[in-house]
Amino acid sequence: MRSDRRPAALAGTIYAKARPKALPIPADRRVQAEVSPQILDRWSQDAAGVRALDMGDNVITMFDIIGEDFWSGGGVTAKKVAAQLRAIGDNPVEVQINSPGGDMFEGIAIYNVLREHPQPITVKVMGMAASAASIIAMAGDTIEIGAASFLMIHNCWVVAMGNRHDMQEVADFLEPFDTAMAEVYAARSGQKLADIARWMDAETFMSGSLAMERGFADALLAADKVKTDEKARAFDRDANNLRATELTLVAAGRTRAQARAAINEIKGTPGAAPVATPGAGDLSWIGFAAGFVTKHSNQ
Repeated sequence: MRSDRRPAALAGTIYAKARPKALPIPADRRVQAEVSPQILDRWSQDAAGVRALDMGDNVITMFDIIGEDFWSGGGVTAKKVAAQLRAIGDNPVEVQINSPGGDMFEGIAIYNVLREHPQPITVKVMGMAASAASIIAMAGDTIEIGAASFLMIHNCWVVAMGNRHDMQEVADFLEPFDTAMAEVYAARSGQKLADIARWMDAETFMSGSLAMERGFADALLAADKVKTDEKARAFDRDANNLRATELTLVAAGRTRAQARAAINEIKGTPGAAPVATPGAGDLSWIGFAAGFVTKHSNQ
């Protein structure tokens, strides 16, 4: 296993930075880290469907939710990334990211898998690297970001229920992970830990130029390196609407199984087409879905 402080690699004219230390992964996963519906909405509006023009044998793409995803049948997982790295072998790797995030703990695991790769890793942020995806981006020796792309950092976001004692237990459980993530951001950017913590508290979106200015990226990605795939954009938006609905229903007290069953029932109900084909950024119909679930679960 290589040292945490390996020599800096050279990528073009950009000197790479040493990768920060590994992040802790919780043994107790009863608390599920999620991406908020608001971030899914932002991704649908600003980054859905953004893809790279060029691909190669040494490229790992992360154009999906982080963690296994029920609605798309995909998702980016540490197991999949590890398998791709084994296939690439002892060669430099390019990681292309356009993701709203997802399971923060899975993102931490992916970050740890990438940082153990023995060859230089170039991360290219195409569209957005939010939440868990922004942690993954920090594994790159070199980070390039599109001028119109965004990198978003925030505290670990979860869906939890219980009384005030339960909520305090969850808060205490999450605090060391927020601290560890802040330390990784600070180590990569050179910013003060207090400033990082403040930006995380504020759920901060950084444009390409601001991410470079603050040290979260090394170079701007050329505009001619990305494209918007309209079919992928439509798929991303539809999947995001379903994910946001599920999270809203879970937060309202439904189990995941109940939420998914209800959404599938709504999709098959005449006159309920908005769940399958809502407009980008329009979450007003979620109230209908929540009411539908409440009504049926009480029958």
